[in-house]
Amino acid sequence: MYSVKPDRFPFFYGWIIVALGLISMSFWTGIRSSFSVFYVALLDEFGWSRGGAAGVQSISFLVYLGVSPLIGTLIDRFGPKKVIIPGIFILSFGLFLSSSIGSLAQFYLFYGIVVAIGVSFISIVAYSPILAQWFERRRGFAVGFAVSGMGLGTFLLVPLAQYFISLWGWRYSFCALGALIFVILFPANLIFLRYRPSDHGLEPDGISSVLSDKKRKKKSIEVIDDRWANTEWTLKKALSTFRYWALLFFAFLSITPVYMMVIHSVRFLVDHGLDKMASAFILSLVGIISLFFRIFWGWLSDRVGREVTSSMGAFFIMLSALLLIFIESTGIKSLSYLFAISLGIGWGVTAPMFISTSADLFQGRHFGLIYGVVEAVIGGGCAFGAWFAGFIFDRFHNYRYAFMTASLFALLSIICIWFSAPRKVRRVRVR
Repeated sequence: MYSVKPDRFPFFYGWIIVALGLISMSFWTGIRSSFSVFYVALLDEFGWSRGGAAGVQSISFLVYLGVSPLIGTLIDRFGPKKVIIPGIFILSFGLFLSSSIGSLAQFYLFYGIVVAIGVSFISIVAYSPILAQWFERRRGFAVGFAVSGMGLGTFLLVPLAQYFISLWGWRYSFCALGALIFVILFPANLIFLRYRPSDHGLEPDGISSVLSDKKRKKKSIEVIDDRWANTEWTLKKALSTFRYWALLFFAFLSITPVYMMVIHSVRFLVDHGLDKMASAFILSLVGIISLFFRIFWGWLSDRVGREVTSSMGAFFIMLSALLLIFIESTGIKSLSYLFAISLGIGWGVTAPMFISTSADLFQGRHFGLIYGVVEAVIGGGCAFGAWFAGFIFDRFHNYRYAFMTASLFALLSIICIWFSAPRKVRRVRVR
């Protein structure tokens, strides 16, 4: 098979890695977000309780929690291609299996476990150690650009899945998504995926040895804490630090409110008078807005710091939860567009800050495993958020207390990012 040579490209090959990450993470989050429209279709057909059906997504996030550290370890040991390619097979197979669902137990098995395992292998946990290898000075921007695929996937796949369901029904729609993933992701990752720039005679950020001094004067990584930065971090060492635990709490508290709203927003809006296609469009709008803001937040964090950027994004997550409470109280459906804008802005800050903050604090040979645990905690937050909002609805017949909790969690995440304090270890200095 034809093999591309990264050192022969007319531009830095790291941007090919960014593009590959963008495409893969589009499918990762697109599949996860499209659960919202399949959730509505399956509830209509089988009449399951909302908490019981939403628990499938919670199980899938718990699977992600368990698999993420393993993925990081496997990539550290074997490289990304031998890990990601098998995952694409598993994901496509799981979606084909999901087309045959006939009971809630099968929904849990096929989607909650098999699809969840496969989708984990094209997730942010798989690409974060790769991106950390290819970029250093431009890490925030490069990561933000790559994870903007999360917004693109939500924008494209949620309405596409709803269109497929309207056209063919949910069974054929699962098959169509499985085929689409395989046709696009398998050849792209097989041909273009590379792990380290040093394996191909390249340096991070595309800086040659001749030009590196000149370029680094313009924009460089400033090490604030030499002892911390020079530590050979392992997972055991990281777990013994207060900063790592603050990082884990920051990740959990940031993502939980997002998935309370992402998973239940379509059902919530349908309940309050929007039709299914319009509700799916609202969620897709969240995705496209988050696409641009992932790039923006990543760029901004390289200039003003991870803490300030994360705090600004958390404010919009809080606002989006409060807007849903207001919609529920007043019935003003037009506010759903303001909700989409606010959640898109806030959701956009999460992934770039998770990766960049983790790499600022704990980069090194074992970063794949260390970040894998961070993503496992994120998976736990997604699982809790998806289940908790459904549980609250089944208990109180409304989402009000769930959305109040979402707003509180976003506020607490601001405290945690300042305690993790990446600014006290490394920061980008722009001249």
